[in-house]
Amino acid sequence: MIDFVRHHYVTSGGLRLAADIGGSPDAPAIILMHGGGQTRHSWFGAMRRMIAEGYHVINLDARGHGESDWAPDGDYSLDARASDLGYVASTLRQPVAVVGASMGGATSFYAVGSGNVKARALVMVDIVLRPAKAGAEKIRKFMRANLDGFASIEDAAVAVAAYNPDRPRPSDPSGLMRNLRLKENGRLYWHWDPRIMDEEPSAEPPAWVDKLLEVSSGVDIPTLVVRGGHSDVVDDEGLAEMLDLVPQTEVYDVSHAGHMVAGDKNDAFNRGVLEFLGRNFSATIASA
Repeated sequence: MIDFVRHHYVTSGGLRLAADIGGSPDAPAIILMHGGGQTRHSWFGAMRRMIAEGYHVINLDARGHGESDWAPDGDYSLDARASDLGYVASTLRQPVAVVGASMGGATSFYAVGSGNVKARALVMVDIVLRPAKAGAEKIRKFMRANLDGFASIEDAAVAVAAYNPDRPRPSDPSGLMRNLRLKENGRLYWHWDPRIMDEEPSAEPPAWVDKLLEVSSGVDIPTLVVRGGHSDVVDDEGLAEMLDLVPQTEVYDVSHAGHMVAGDKNDAFNRGVLEFLGRNFSATIASA
């Protein structure tokens, strides 16, 4: 049984960020950053495996998502997210690796490149500096739909299945409640602040291309891009640009996975990420 505890970080601006934390507090640390419109629950399988491998893991709900506070001023900018990540990383005394999906990956890249986070390794899950237009538009369409909520969890499951038809639909959709909240009107709403979609450039899919390009030279640590074999967000052109600007980047393709790589093929995802971290994070710490 892998145990973890609930914790709340309070930023300098008073925002409470919810997290699950597990593993020895003296072990090398991994911070998990979910994608936009998701919650930390999307990492549960990966988190358990990382703890079992001996890491200290912080699985964070981003501002405006899950059990973290919504920003009173509606600030969901890249700088605000990177500042949140920097604050969490600053509470750790041991070496840190950051693993981020989509919005979380772009936030992690910017935080490392701008110096907000002194990480030893970076993993970006199905995201590069310039997402493919077709995939980006598909995500925007999904997130802007159903902002008036759902009458039932089954309706929400239908919406998810329509976005990702290649993923087998679970016979019991109750697990989806981790990403939904029930309001007094009896309807279910996604567990994130809808003002996120008002942010320009958009937070999900990350459209912070100019800002990411500006800090790319500051990302000089071991970096891995995990790409879903069926991804429509990371295309060859975007990947080539990433490899040109951050030449130490490695690429790990997960066959038969879409944009939600860890959720689609968790075992394959874990194998690739843990192998990369073993070579480029744990090994460098052991030899330091």
